[in-house]
Amino acid sequence: MSDVKVGIVMGSDSDMPVMAKAADILDRLGIGYEMRIISAHREPDVFFDYAKSAEERGLKVIIAGAGMAAHLPGMCAAIFPMPVIGIPMHTTSLGGRDSLYSIVQMPSGIPVATVAINGGANAGLLAAKILAVSDGALLEKLKAYSAELKEQVEAKDARLQEVGYKEYQ
Repeated sequence: MSDVKVGIVMGSDSDMPVMAKAADILDRLGIGYEMRIISAHREPDVFFDYAKSAEERGLKVIIAGAGMAAHLPGMCAAIFPMPVIGIPMHTTSLGGRDSLYSIVQMPSGIPVATVAINGGANAGLLAAKILAVSDGALLEKLKAYSAELKEQVEAKDARLQEVGYKEYQ
């Protein structure tokens, strides 16, 4: 069995900067993943094969990013029996609200966990938290990550207190 546990799939390479943030988090936490560009609309047969075979390939979570009509996450959830996390992409026409609504408004029985527009890092973290339910070592890495975030904020506040807001940069 492969150590790849998360599938990262996007409909276009223009989504790569956002999806890379999910991959960066998974890399940091030592979680294996695969990354694909597959269009649910332009190559439905390839998409169907990907989603249908994901479980047997060992995937436990799929992170799917999509813009505009944003069918990729919902269609993954319709086929793949385990958690799907949707990332709505910012769009020039409606600022990503079209993507957000397409992903979050799934019909009853086909849930998709949805993060913020362009929320790649949070999608990676949510995938890690899902996997940490049954992985104590990963849970400890997540706790350490949270502690680092806290320390970063404390350091910023200490600098603000030291130099004042006019000198803070």
